[in-house]
Amino acid sequence: FCLLQQCLGTHEVSCDLYMVASSTEPQPQAKGEKTPISDTSYVGIDAILEQMRRKAMKQGFEFNVMVVGQSGLGKSTLMNTLFKSKVSRKSVQPNVEERIPKTVEIKSVSHDVEEKGVRMKLTVIDTPGFGDQINNENCWQPIMKFINDQYETYLQEEININRKKRIPDTRVHCCIYFIPPTGHCLRPLDVEFMRHLSKVVNIVPVIAKADTLTLEERDSFKKTIREELRANGIDVYPQKEFDEDAEDRMINDKIREMIPFAVVGSDQEYQVNGKRILGRKTKWGTIEVENIAHCEFAYLRDLLIRTHMQNIKDITCSIHYETYRVRRLNESNILFTSNPPDHPAVQPKANGQPEEQPATPQPNGVAAQHEALSHEM
Repeated sequence: FCLLQQCLGTHEVSCDLYMVASSTEPQPQAKGEKTPISDTSYVGIDAILEQMRRKAMKQGFEFNVMVVGQSGLGKSTLMNTLFKSKVSRKSVQPNVEERIPKTVEIKSVSHDVEEKGVRMKLTVIDTPGFGDQINNENCWQPIMKFINDQYETYLQEEININRKKRIPDTRVHCCIYFIPPTGHCLRPLDVEFMRHLSKVVNIVPVIAKADTLTLEERDSFKKTIREELRANGIDVYPQKEFDEDAEDRMINDKIREMIPFAVVGSDQEYQVNGKRILGRKTKWGTIEVENIAHCEFAYLRDLLIRTHMQNIKDITCSIHYETYRVRRLNESNILFTSNPPDHPAVQPKANGQPEEQPATPQPNGVAAQHEALSHEM
């Protein structure tokens, strides 16, 4: 009886499986009829983009840009034009009569900029005194030290045991270098500065006050500068070695062909053909800042803000800062290996057995080998 029941049960299961298999076979479909998409096929992976967007909108963004060039090249005006607000240091202190400092100084001003719900902490770092002395030898060193100091500050925050949930980012993401519109060639100071600083920061060279050059002079000057940059091994942003794929290479090649950007800055508005435009008014007409037929300011703005801002920050973090971090940690390890910490003092116990004295705890909780990370230039 049990054997018969098992056989019947097996037969029933086989019939059930046959019925399920028959019911899941595709039914014949009329010609031209679309196959309906089942809602159960949607997983929702694409929702991660919206999650990232909401998180980024809450946290906001940081962008630190440095402007370098001698006095009178329109650095403050260009920064105000880029962000269409008074963000430069001179705009914050308009009534202070400023004299040319005897040495290069580093001064920064931070602003909270918001557009369409997107918040960004913008820091503009100015370098008054650069290139304004009779002897400008090694005047790039204070700027190099400042950039490395920001890397060091970030590194020290990273190696802390109890570090902050979000480390404030004061690293210089981009350096806009202003070239005087001489129309001839780069000065030795220009070559020396970019040769040293291009290894630690993203440099974007611009020809300041390009409206003082004719179109032929401008094109010839740009070509000469590109040749000198190649001859001196200066790799300005966007660096060819950091192109991620063929599409990036194609886009960045077009940008590299326009470097340096010939720009004109102005925060004054004028009425031209019934439209309000930013420009510089002369006896011969109005130079429109955002008109690509007049200057290349629009290309510079797109590069820094609209198309490559995140890439500039990524290269700062993954290339320049990472290079600094590896070098500093290697220096620390070499110093720690060559000068190991003393062994704890050994004191005899009452029973004659040696007793180790506890080592002095570090005030910040960081291991002793990290003491070598103090920055020296």
